[in-house]
Amino acid sequence: MAVPELQRVCRQAWESVLARAARAVVFLDAASAEALHWGGGGAGELLAAGALAVRALPPEAAGAVAARVVFVVSGALRGGTAAAVRAVLGQGGVRHCVLVFGGEAEGCGPAELEETLRRWMGEGGRAEVVPRGPPLLAPVSAELCLLPALAALLPPLPGPGGPGPAEGGLGALPAELRVTVRALVGDLDALFTALGLREESFAVGALSRVVAAELASYAPARNRRRIATNKASIIFVDRTLDLAGAVGHHGDNLAEKILSVLPKLPGHKTDVMVNMMELTALQTTDETCSIIAPGCLAQPNDPAAKALWESFMNLKQKEAVMEARRHLVEAASRENLPIKMSMGRVTPEQLSSYIQLFRNNLKALENHCGLLQLVLAAVQTLKHPQTSKWDNFLAFERLLLQTIGESEMPSVLNQLLPMIKSYNKRMKYDYTCEDFLVLLVYMYSVVGEIKSGKELDAAEEEVKRALVKAINDEPQLSPLLQKITGCDSSLNLTSQKATDAVDDIFRSLRDIARARMHMKQFNSIHNPGSNTHQASYKPLLKQVVEEICNPDRPDPVDIEHMSSGLTDLLKTGFSMFMKVNRPHPGDHPLLIIFMVGGVTISEVKMVKDLVATRKPGTQVIVLSSALLTPHSAIELLFATDRLQPDTDI
Repeated sequence: MAVPELQRVCRQAWESVLARAARAVVFLDAASAEALHWGGGGAGELLAAGALAVRALPPEAAGAVAARVVFVVSGALRGGTAAAVRAVLGQGGVRHCVLVFGGEAEGCGPAELEETLRRWMGEGGRAEVVPRGPPLLAPVSAELCLLPALAALLPPLPGPGGPGPAEGGLGALPAELRVTVRALVGDLDALFTALGLREESFAVGALSRVVAAELASYAPARNRRRIATNKASIIFVDRTLDLAGAVGHHGDNLAEKILSVLPKLPGHKTDVMVNMMELTALQTTDETCSIIAPGCLAQPNDPAAKALWESFMNLKQKEAVMEARRHLVEAASRENLPIKMSMGRVTPEQLSSYIQLFRNNLKALENHCGLLQLVLAAVQTLKHPQTSKWDNFLAFERLLLQTIGESEMPSVLNQLLPMIKSYNKRMKYDYTCEDFLVLLVYMYSVVGEIKSGKELDAAEEEVKRALVKAINDEPQLSPLLQKITGCDSSLNLTSQKATDAVDDIFRSLRDIARARMHMKQFNSIHNPGSNTHQASYKPLLKQVVEEICNPDRPDPVDIEHMSSGLTDLLKTGFSMFMKVNRPHPGDHPLLIIFMVGGVTISEVKMVKDLVATRKPGTQVIVLSSALLTPHSAIELLFATDRLQPDTDI
């Protein structure tokens, strides 16, 4: 199965919408908009198909609605989404509405949904309900696809007394997580149907085991596996088993830095805003200048820009910047712009001077707009103050790895203390409160099980006090601190609220340290080093992939196979008496890794490189619920409103 297959499926999900867009206002929920942005060709495709307008759902402002509307929702019609659809139809004026949805309609089929929509529209309205085929995917690169509808998914941490809720199977999960798991299984089945796949499911971690078991026993999936011909292995891995990978500053990767330091595109979880001022004659120092629409990274209709984005993701930073220069020089030569090619090191200033050449040439701007957005993203990232901090983080993480090997957790925490500074004492390169949370998650995830006792309690109390003080002293709470404390401004923040938030964080940190305690083979991600080698971090995902690609093919200890029926049970039973080969995740030509709870660009690159060297000929695809940066991982872990039941109706 080639990569173009995946691109085809991403486009195919939009066919039913494009076919119905003519003379209609199209409303998209946030996850659908993100999928359209990366893989469906953007809003331009809908407008080209005859849509009158493309709007957000829920709409930002009540406006006149056309007689025809099309709603695209990423999941089932429930909760806040149902309320938003009802509000639009309740304004009156809509005579014909189409609902394109994914997942299973809870408790009702398309006929009942059509009846509900007609009731919301009022007398004489016509409704059409279209179950979508493949799920709405955001193809961020050739090997990586995200399911934007599941961006809030994170495996529950184990509690202090032992296993977490996921150990008890689907029924033991909180209601909202159960709904999310069912949605994920439905989406994967729809994707594998479109790709004609017959998969074997494997799992590493408690929630992954629940997802893999649900997929294995899902009735439509069992029917599909009877007739599908393309074989694949899918391995689900719990993100919480290795959070150091999510918050660490590992690589020398330009794409990872761009996603971490540039502000998010409004309404998006993945893409960022690129400031396009340099391409105009406007001169302003106002950072928030909103006259000019921001650029972005997703350029699904521009082959040169897509190629450059792939090199940002797959090359080292120095090589990626050289690629940016090469692409610019080629584009400028094609447009006969007076470019002076210079050799040697590429600087952001040099790239800026090349970009300036396109400024007054509208035709050249139009022809290479996607490419210019990506090069500007690189320039703005390289000049960004957070980027120089990146190397500080990297150095500190390396030091932590050494220290953790040599001393106990309390002394490591004590070393951290003097670095926690309040707002008015912080210099440009000092760590902010959020930066500390990133470092703490890294520490607790790497160290694994900790000996608890008075010494650890005392050290943690000191760090907690310093953090509470620092949070209380913030003149303005950042969006992340607002989410963590539950306060929308520093004026509402009390010392008690800050203390409660920090206490919760430390409870979670202890749970993070315990996340791998049930593992036999993958119970450590810390390599303590020796006299000749430095201590290092050994990503859990790397260990999993090495095990899958191991030429000796030992029976994996922590990678569990999830079977779906009597024949598999019989095989397992008979294998006690006779030689029956158990399914192995390395059996098939296609390997799909699903990170449950988000993945990073470094991890995708690592998986791709490992499989290419250890098991050439095997194709690999990484799927996940989100693309993580250190700060988005912290938000996923500690934000108070992460998986609230969606019952807003």
